[in-house]
Amino acid sequence: MTHLSPTGLPDFDKLWDYSQPDETEARFRELLPAARASGDRSYHLQLLTQVARAQGLAKRFDAAHATLDHVREGMIEPLPAVQVRYLLERGRCFNDTGQHDKARQCFLDAWELAKRERLDAYAVDAAHMLGIIEPPAEAMAWNLRAVEYAKSSTDPAARRWLASLLNNIGWTYHATGAYAAALPVFEEALELRRAQGNPATIRIARWCVAKTQRLLGRPAEALPEQDSLLGECERARQPDGYVQEELAECLLALGKKKEAAPHFARAYELLSRDPSFPADEAPRLQRLKVLGNNS
Repeated sequence: MTHLSPTGLPDFDKLWDYSQPDETEARFRELLPAARASGDRSYHLQLLTQVARAQGLAKRFDAAHATLDHVREGMIEPLPAVQVRYLLERGRCFNDTGQHDKARQCFLDAWELAKRERLDAYAVDAAHMLGIIEPPAEAMAWNLRAVEYAKSSTDPAARRWLASLLNNIGWTYHATGAYAAALPVFEEALELRRAQGNPATIRIARWCVAKTQRLLGRPAEALPEQDSLLGECERARQPDGYVQEELAECLLALGKKKEAAPHFARAYELLSRDPSFPADEAPRLQRLKVLGNNS
């Protein structure tokens, strides 16, 4: 699915860097004057939905909702792609602020509209969001539904969702302690990530496989992979608290408490200042801090 405007404006979705929402928003805003001047209302309003998404990722939820209000007011004619993307981003904002019932309805509406209009990539996105917000049993059903839909689609953008969906399925198994079921799913996701060739997502997929190996009682197998990931993150100048945490857990499981301590300390340092770290996992952070002081 492309978002290239008939007026020659660029595909703004290619400007995304999800790890840098403020910079991404700035790139989108540079396009806004030309988008408004083009007369292509669908392009302009879809671009604004992504401005809102960037604002939401930066935790500026009031600004995101205000931007989405502007999108809603601009839909003075049927614009299915705009409507679906509006629902997705409104739902993400609601979900990120704990308004799960409102989020669920947005995602359900986006799913139905995208299916009806054959906007396959957005249908998969909606199903994937439902797979995130629902309890494990319902989440698994939505993820499996999304995988089936993506595999049946001829839209490459829909099929590109498969690795993410498999990752979600793996974590749904993980949430119930079904690590043996999660491992092959994470391994399949890793193969898809390798085929896509993005170093950052490949590293995440490798981390998921290695973490699950540790949880299955195979820390000696997981340790070299986490150590390799640590080196790659350092060379990329992208320190990762989660890699530090897992490396420490592997060492601890192997009885190397003294060697684990500095990695626990570094994990605490990084994750305690990570705004995306789950607010309800304070005991996990405290554990990192305690173990990091046991050097």
